[in-house]
Amino acid sequence: MTTSKGLSRRVFLGRAAVGTLLASGGGALLAGCASGGDDGDGGSGGGGAEKTSSNPFGVKDGDALDVVIFKGGYGDDYAKFHESLYKKKFGKAEIKHKGITDITPQLQPRFNGGTPPDVIDNSGASLLPMSTLASTGQLADLTELFDAPSVDNPDVKVRDTLEPIALKAAMLDGKPLVLEYVLTVYAIWYNKKLFDQHGWKPAKTWAEFITLCGEIKKAGIAPLAYQGKHGNYIGQVVMDMAVKHGGHDVIKKIDSLEPNAWMHPSIKLAAEALLELRGKGFILNGTDGLDHVQSQTAWNKGQAAFIPSGSWLENEQKPVAPPDFVTTATFTPLLEGSKLPVDCTGINAGENFIVPSKAKNKAGGLEYLRLMLSKEGAGKFTELTGSPTVVKGAGEGLKLSPGAESASALLKSGGENNWSQYWPAWYAPMDKPIRGVYAELAAGRLTADEFQKRAQKLADDTAKDPKTKKQVRS
Repeated sequence: MTTSKGLSRRVFLGRAAVGTLLASGGGALLAGCASGGDDGDGGSGGGGAEKTSSNPFGVKDGDALDVVIFKGGYGDDYAKFHESLYKKKFGKAEIKHKGITDITPQLQPRFNGGTPPDVIDNSGASLLPMSTLASTGQLADLTELFDAPSVDNPDVKVRDTLEPIALKAAMLDGKPLVLEYVLTVYAIWYNKKLFDQHGWKPAKTWAEFITLCGEIKKAGIAPLAYQGKHGNYIGQVVMDMAVKHGGHDVIKKIDSLEPNAWMHPSIKLAAEALLELRGKGFILNGTDGLDHVQSQTAWNKGQAAFIPSGSWLENEQKPVAPPDFVTTATFTPLLEGSKLPVDCTGINAGENFIVPSKAKNKAGGLEYLRLMLSKEGAGKFTELTGSPTVVKGAGEGLKLSPGAESASALLKSGGENNWSQYWPAWYAPMDKPIRGVYAELAAGRLTADEFQKRAQKLADDTAKDPKTKKQVRS
């Protein structure tokens, strides 16, 4: 589920606090405590022990470690396992663990006071805005981590054990400042048991999808529910159809803040397709007013056939899903004339793990991330959450749940055709407003043209803002 995070379990999900924080002066507060930033000397923030291949940051055994984890859809049991790996290595270290959901309210005062934790999973609806943390020097440069010997093979650097998307997603302000740990697969989800009972199969084309929705509606079930209060969920569906139709350049131009990127004809076609679902009565009544928990629970109860989400969905819904519910990921259908195949999808390296530049035990924070990136650490995360990580091969040989297995299959089938977007992390102040624009479109309160114009204006305003550090995708 995080979002964050770029991003979080929700790179597109649960990041509503960005606009609120900045509007309330949170960005200024963070900037006010940014003096000095990360000096990159590797000697501050703990350390001091001999640096070796097994202890590349020179962590002192007796130094305490302060860990704060966003306790969302992934829970925090995985973090406790990672902490056990750290404790096994540094037996004298006291580890302070805190699993929370309100990241900004609890951590902003600590950043302002110069006493941030040593490692943070900065995700969820109230995450601290990554672009602000980066531009104000609050984050440690992770080059040292990525160039360190890996836990599993000291002859191989950490960076060479990771999927390439992890290294791309790490970049903020031209430097690797965040570890996006979870390889999130975005999809439309359904209950395979329900579909098998009715003889339904996911549709590959838009025409087939409309026909299927008609059959589902006749059975007394709403074809689609979505998380109305969080427009990024349904926005992912719109963008997936647009990118499949127009190709990867559609999202690359948006990420690069190119003029008129949001005015691309493929985006208009995708927006019109969503409005067609609304016009035909294929959307669950009232879903535009529901949050993610409410809409997903309605879906688990069989009130809707499909729901969009990231691959944290199955784990997030465990407390309410019926025991025989078979959570299954599928692709969004193709609009006529699409350039990409149907069996690809949006993916992201998400869940923002950061080490503050002013952490008391920065060396310990970096080592904690290195242990997370071992096959043992990453494999346990997948085992506990059902979601893959950015560590190559860490999920091999694991018995996966239906949701994780179907998401992994979609990830594999998409291959190089899978696509990613980075603008929510790169230009955080723009993220929340565009979520709202997506929500207005899905609720039928905007035409496709109006949706494009509003999104484009937000992008233009961001590009013109002198505080924006523009990044360009190749």
